[in-house]
Amino acid sequence: MLSALTALLSDSAFLSWGWRVPFLLSGVLVIVGLWIRLSVDESPVFKAALAAAEERKAAADHVEKMPLVAVLRHHWRDVLVAMGARMAENISYYVITAFILVYATTSVGLSKQTALNAVLIASAVHFAVIPAWGALSDRIGRRPVYLIGAIGVGAWMYPFFALIDSGGFGALLLAVTVGLILHGAMYAPQAAFFSEMFATRMRYSGASIGAQFSSVAAGAPAPLIATALLADYGTSTPITLYVIAAALLTVVAIACARETRNRDLTEVSEDAPAARAQVRADV
Repeated sequence: MLSALTALLSDSAFLSWGWRVPFLLSGVLVIVGLWIRLSVDESPVFKAALAAAEERKAAADHVEKMPLVAVLRHHWRDVLVAMGARMAENISYYVITAFILVYATTSVGLSKQTALNAVLIASAVHFAVIPAWGALSDRIGRRPVYLIGAIGVGAWMYPFFALIDSGGFGALLLAVTVGLILHGAMYAPQAAFFSEMFATRMRYSGASIGAQFSSVAAGAPAPLIATALLADYGTSTPITLYVIAAALLTVVAIACARETRNRDLTEVSEDAPAARAQVRADV
């Protein structure tokens, strides 16, 4: 929509009202997303855990802790791992797809239409490769695929900006496409990886805390930080180092994580040692 409106509207019309149209239309996606969520049934393992909790409550022999308390008590390490894992994924995504629209137009002199078209095409490739990365993580594990993405994104940042600085559409398209392919290696296994870190009763709480707290700290300010660095230094080097630092943090987090691919999801215990026993350390 942004690409189409940029092509059809004048700059003044786009700045005054055209940019609002895609955001208003995204309200339709909110309705679709709500319908999907309300239509999805709970998983069998969660239903079993809920039934067991009701039995303990009826027997009055067990006081259930709030999931949040249990997560912070038994899974604080996994929460920190999830937060660290999202740093490179979140920051690199918004630098590659959002900040690059500013950089390509103001620093390189490309048109908004050219930059938007490059991101649009690269996003279509991103959409296609995510299932492939996810399938690979089912075969060889979450950690190695995630590490490919984190290390790859960090290593790609210097070539990424060098290609964009060359000023050609093909170079810009290559830079963004490769960047999003590498980002997909982190994004694809993420939902399964984070869910598998936590026992059944606290799976939603644990995955949500780890994922959303890091979104606030990493993804939300990333375009603003990148834009401020560009304004202060006038070069892409500080932004490159910013993304590399995030990638290093993610590599450390994944190195501290346990492989979860073969974890038994029927495990309902909130006790961390018992949960760890369900993981086969094959990486």
